[in-house]
Amino acid sequence: MKTLRKMIYKEVLTKVALATLGFLAMFIFFDSVDELKLIGKGPGGAYTMQVAALYVALMIPNHLYELMPITVLIGTIFVMARFAKSSEFTIMRTSGLGPWKALRTLLELGLFFVFIAFVVGDYMTPACSRQAQLLKAKFLGETITLGNSGAWLKENRDNTSSIVNVLALSRDGQLTGIRIYEFNQKGKMTSMINAESGEFSDDGQAWNLKAVLRQSFDISLEQNIDRVSLPTLTWPTHLKEDMVSVALLKPERMATWDLFHYIQHLKSNGQASHRYEIDFWKKVFYPLGCLVMVVLALPFAYLHLRNASMNSMVFAGVIIGITFVLFNNLFGFIGNLNDWSPWLAAATPGIVFMAGSLAVFARQVLRH
Repeated sequence: MKTLRKMIYKEVLTKVALATLGFLAMFIFFDSVDELKLIGKGPGGAYTMQVAALYVALMIPNHLYELMPITVLIGTIFVMARFAKSSEFTIMRTSGLGPWKALRTLLELGLFFVFIAFVVGDYMTPACSRQAQLLKAKFLGETITLGNSGAWLKENRDNTSSIVNVLALSRDGQLTGIRIYEFNQKGKMTSMINAESGEFSDDGQAWNLKAVLRQSFDISLEQNIDRVSLPTLTWPTHLKEDMVSVALLKPERMATWDLFHYIQHLKSNGQASHRYEIDFWKKVFYPLGCLVMVVLALPFAYLHLRNASMNSMVFAGVIIGITFVLFNNLFGFIGNLNDWSPWLAAATPGIVFMAGSLAVFARQVLRH
């Protein structure tokens, strides 16, 4: 039995690796074509072919993470279908590889793919995506805009609260386009601060703002607006660099732990966090999709495929894998719109596909 497991592991790992390399090569080609139009741009033509190649390389972990369930399914289907077509799987069954042993063997292999997907998605993708954006900002001489209207943050402190808007992050790590709205405990605005730029203090307990216009409001005075222009201003805050820089990444590209902390920050400051909670649970369940994929592939070993084309089996794997990814994204949007429980919206595609694959597997076992 150990020999059979080793053979299955070797075949599946090899075919999954080949499928992954094939898809990655395609995405690398598309990314390279997109980057060609930027060659020679930036200060003094700083965005060279070497910089573009580095940017494309930094985007590989993100593509790998997104492709993992699909390539696992394609590689495993190819192996299982080939075993069925050549009657090798029939020999394995007569050698003692029963249905539940076969299922357990693939699930053990699936756990390995889950671990790889978790490491790539939680460590490599966030770090590489951030470096890729900073690389473009550095060599194109641009700022990194945090969404269409910048990054919005809220902070509650004692009897006051603040709403902060940061338009962009410059290539040297400085904040630009800063607006701060301060409110008292009754929810009335007490001041508004506009600053052209700013940076984080060394101790992380304040922002050092530059070119500041501060407007203070006091309804008890006849002249209730006091405008002051200041060259610099130290604004005390607990909003650290990590909290602001997290807005550089899309939620699905954040590390799970960073996303969890960001959700806690939003909740503690009374901000909506439902969208980020769905993305958090999608980050938790997405690697488990590799388990779903290997279970989906197992019924192909029980089919009569002597006259079937291997290309049709691989095509079926591509369709099923793409459908799973589309459903995973679709249920995230539907759950956000309908205010579903975050974990349910994230887990539903995996539960549906797993149930379907187990039903097909049980049917094939009963038939044989």
